[in-house]
This record gives sequence, structure tokens and C-alpha cells, in this order.
Amino acid sequence: MKSIASLIIDMSYYLLNALEAAGTCGIQTTAAVSNVPRPKRPIEAPPVKLGFIPQEWFQFFYPKTGVTGPYVFLTSVSTFLVSKEFYVLEHEFYNGLSLLFIIMYVQYKYGPQIAKFLDKKVDEFEEEMNSNKEAIITRCQNGINEMEKEKWRTEGQLMIYDIKKQNLQSIEHRIAQKHMVQWITSNVLKAITPEQEKSNLLQCVKDLESLSAKA
Repeated sequence: MKSIASLIIDMSYYLLNALEAAGTCGIQTTAAVSNVPRPKRPIEAPPVKLGFIPQEWFQFFYPKTGVTGPYVFLTSVSTFLVSKEFYVLEHEFYNGLSLLFIIMYVQYKYGPQIAKFLDKKVDEFEEEMNSNKEAIITRCQNGINEMEKEKWRTEGQLMIYDIKKQNLQSIEHRIAQKHMVQWITSNVLKAITPEQEKSNLLQCVKDLESLSAKA
């Protein structure tokens, strides 16, 4: 279960990652920037101390000051700021202290229920975003498939056009041959005179008589 403090730390973690990414990338929008890895939202919030201080801050002091180092440092800095009046304990401080106690009580009493409710909302939002993403991917894939079909249809139309063109050329070639044969035949027939036709007939008769005599 995520507490309110852990949710605040989680949000701070996202903000720091965003600022770090912005500082690294600047305002460039070129294609090279797209290779920068995007920050990922952690599944579980990092552990905390005193309800709101990240535990890794305490671990920073452990190798140098031991376990009590972070508490001594926090107490010393607070005492120094108050004694030198860098931090004045005016009425707003006590109002904030009262508000802190109220927040701590709400976190202790209703923190798990609030965390469960917020986790449920986050999961619903994430599921909705994933479903929208899948719908967009499916729509784009369907568009690609339709474009592939149109491409296939266009290629088929081109093949049909080429076949029709070849058939038309073949028909034109046959018609041209037929016309050429008719033209040659008609010209040959026109070139034969009656005398030539008569002599050819007589020659044919003679050839038939000679063949019959041999038979």
C-alpha cells in the first residue's frame, strides 16, 4: 500500500526525472534526441523515514556518521536555523505544525484506503491509455493492410492492362497480315491478262493430257 508521503515522494521522483531529461535534452527536437531513454514510473514507492524523508538520504550519512548521523544533522541544522533566527517561529509555523499533525493523522488513519483508491484510479487510467494505444495501433495496421490491398489491386490492373495491350497488338498484327494477303492476291489477279489466263489453261490441259497418257 502506498502512503500519502510515498505518493508525494513518487511525484517528486517523476519531477526530478523530468527536469533531468529537460536539462539533458534542452529544447532540441531533432531525431537524435528521440534515442534518449524515457523515465519509467516505478511500480513501488521508495522507502521513507519519519513518514516523508527518503531513506536513501539517511543511507548517505551511514558510511560517514553511522546510524545516528542523519538525526543529529537534522537536529543541529534545525537548532542553528532557529537560534540564529534564520527561521522565525511565528504564527504560520504553528499553523503549519498543526496542519502537519492533521496530515500525519489522516495518513495513519486513512492512508491505506486512500492509497488503494489512488492505485485503483492509476490502474484504470493506465488501462484506458493502453486500450487507446492498442486501438490506434490496430487502426494503423488496418490502414496498412488496406494500402497493401490497394497496391496489389493496382499491380493487378497493370498486369491486365499489359495483357490487353499484348492481345490488341496481336489482333492488329493478324488484321494487317490478312489485309496484306488480300492486297497481294487482288493485285496478282489484276495483273493476269486474259491471254495469260487462256495460255495457262491450255498449258494445264496439256499437262493433264500428258499425265493421262503416261498413266
